[in-house]
Amino acid sequence: MSKGRLLEEIMTQMHTTKQTEKQKQIVDAAIQIFAEKGYSNTSTAEIAKLAGVAEGTIFKHFGTKDKLLLSIIVPYIKEFFPAIAEEVMGQVMKNPLTTFEEFLRVLLQNRVAFITENREIFQVIIKEVIYKEEMKQELLPLLYENISSRLLRIIDAFKERGELINLPSEKILNMLLTFFGGFFVSRFVLLNKQTVSDEEIEDAIYFIVNDITKPK
Repeated sequence: MSKGRLLEEIMTQMHTTKQTEKQKQIVDAAIQIFAEKGYSNTSTAEIAKLAGVAEGTIFKHFGTKDKLLLSIIVPYIKEFFPAIAEEVMGQVMKNPLTTFEEFLRVLLQNRVAFITENREIFQVIIKEVIYKEEMKQELLPLLYENISSRLLRIIDAFKERGELINLPSEKILNMLLTFFGGFFVSRFVLLNKQTVSDEEIEDAIYFIVNDITKPK
């Protein structure tokens, strides 16, 4: 999932039985145009035209364009996120990593590439999570549950190798997740950057490594 647009992946896998035929037409059209033109460059009128429905039908079933996007993304996250998390960690750990610093570098580069490719979707989801308690309660536990178990195994492995400071693995995990969350949200949402430079990634690694790794 580090290459290619998220919506293109969803297009090949998603259809819910709970949707009406018109809703399925709208969702299919939205995925196709979002993937081709990007979220911000797509109008509800274009979606309606491709779906063969009136524009008002989109508002009737989904409300806004943001809610239409979320109706596509959220079920996908719930169904496929555990497999995605496993795939990401598989990519990151594909080759033996010599140091915790190297692990951080590969992980950050991997996720920066993915979010850069899907920046508009990431922005919509984050804004919904920030401003809507229901969305926060729905998505954050799912994300935490699937990410934390995999990161804990890696943290424990590096602790056994004597690279990390003597703190409970859960505390190190929470520090990392807090930092990662702030790092990505600040750059891609608050500062609205197109991507993150290698220099910024190296600065982030330096900051983390000096906090939780043992002095050499």
